[in-house]
Amino acid sequence: MSSDESWLVTGINGCIGAWVGLTLAKEDKRVVGLDRSDRNYRLRLICTPEQLARIGVVNGDVADLDLLERTLDEHAITHVVHLAALQVPFCRADPTGGAHVNVVGTAAVFEAAQRHGLSTSLSYASSAAVYDADGLINAASLYGVYKIATEGIARIFWQDNGVASLGLRPLVVYGPGRDQGMTAGPTQAIVAAVAGEPYNIAFGGRTQLQYTADVARAFIAAARMPADGATVFNLGGPDIAMSEVVSTIEQLVPGAKITFDDVHLPFPPRLPEPVFPMNVTPFAIGMSETVEILRRNLQ
Repeated sequence: MSSDESWLVTGINGCIGAWVGLTLAKEDKRVVGLDRSDRNYRLRLICTPEQLARIGVVNGDVADLDLLERTLDEHAITHVVHLAALQVPFCRADPTGGAHVNVVGTAAVFEAAQRHGLSTSLSYASSAAVYDADGLINAASLYGVYKIATEGIARIFWQDNGVASLGLRPLVVYGPGRDQGMTAGPTQAIVAAVAGEPYNIAFGGRTQLQYTADVARAFIAAARMPADGATVFNLGGPDIAMSEVVSTIEQLVPGAKITFDDVHLPFPPRLPEPVFPMNVTPFAIGMSETVEILRRNLQ
């Protein structure tokens, strides 16, 4: 790990982006985020004022190639984590806008990295949404289709231009700041429980839950992998029954009124190999830390 690393994180005001920013700030790295939103409430949720002060943010469109090039050059960027995306509900509501951010934005990030001469692996977010319920690459949503395109863009930029990359496919990410998207229900249930409100999680069955801090560390590790090829990995972690999620919330927040629908997600409950090597926070600890952070911020 080099002391002269300088990082660009697209989508830094999103959940995983905020955790990547926090993790790099804890390492005393130079980090600048690019986000079209100036609402940094997720960063403020998890960062101390000192940590927040270490993170610079450029507001703008991830598909703005000129802005990307200027940002990469002005900050002498050595590592890129590309997380900017619109999730399933937003892509469904605005297919053109979803394609602009998820597909055009990804192409712009890769082209800017090529022009900048990025010599490290470009780390980017794909998704379990590329799969259908049988574990085949056969997306059931526009978001999943866009993520398949993202992986294709990465492959062709390596093939044609030598831009190395490593994509990661999370399944259900949970933890502080995970407040929107198709699979945000477990975290939204914790928020409701801490606030003393009832909540119904809109899906059930078993699924892999991946703690935000672990996911952030995985994306950072991916950007530090040898720059060779265009590889995609699934993220691992325990597959947990939704009944266990609910009972864990009830143990951590006595009196919680959480229910769930017995409806399975349109993805496999456990993602197939290859799985990216990463440390996994035990589920009970991740849930406890989430409750602690949310309680602290509701005071």
